[in-house]
Order: sequence, then structure tokens, then C-alpha cells
Amino acid sequence: MSHHHAAAPVPSAWQDRAERDPRAWVAPTVATVLGALLAPVAFLFGGLSVMATDGCGPDDCSQALTTALNMVFGTLFFGGILAAGAWLASWLLPWTRRWSVPRAWLAGLSLLPWLLVLALVFNLPEG
Repeated sequence: MSHHHAAAPVPSAWQDRAERDPRAWVAPTVATVLGALLAPVAFLFGGLSVMATDGCGPDDCSQALTTALNMVFGTLFFGGILAAGAWLASWLLPWTRRWSVPRAWLAGLSLLPWLLVLALVFNLPEG
């Protein structure tokens, strides 16, 4: 009589999550293409947003405009770092079904800083 026990069967839900995801490349690719389009535009308009202070001078502008411009530049810097990290993580996660939802979320989150900068620039308050 053998004392070896057979391995317990793995539930099929876990097997499905562990198998390779054939569409794992879709979300990071979409984020890469959209990021390649949005990031330069966000940097361009973010850089040009300083011209909003031309009418009031940099010292006499409203607090709302100054705050909005600070948010634009802070988002370009810190948001750019976070966007790059989220984008990179979306590519580097294992390409299994288990990681498909976090991969899609990270890919989407990598676009948010660029969209936020554009929304802020196009809605700058009066100087």
C-alpha cells in the first residue's frame, strides 16, 4: 500500500486565470498609441499655458489662474512620472488572464495625467 497522495485537482477557474491571455497586448498597445499622441500635445499646451499670464503679468494674476497653472505644471511633472510607471507596469505584468484587469486599469491610468493637463489648459480661469 502506497502512502503517496495524489495532488488535489486544481479548480478550472484557477486554471483559466493561469493560462496565457492571447489579448494581453491590446490594452498596453492602445495606451502606447494614445499616450504617444496625447503626451506631446499635453506638454505643448502645458508649456504654452504660461501665456495666459501675458495680460496680467506674472505678479498681478488672479489666485485661480496661478493655482491652475501650478496644477498644470505639477501634473506634467509628477503625473508624467506616474504615467510612465503605470504604462511600463501594464507592459511588464505577466501575460496571463489573471492579470488582464490590472493591466487594463494601468494602461488606462497611464493616460489620465495627459487628459487632466489638457482639461486644465482648456479651462484656465481669467487672469
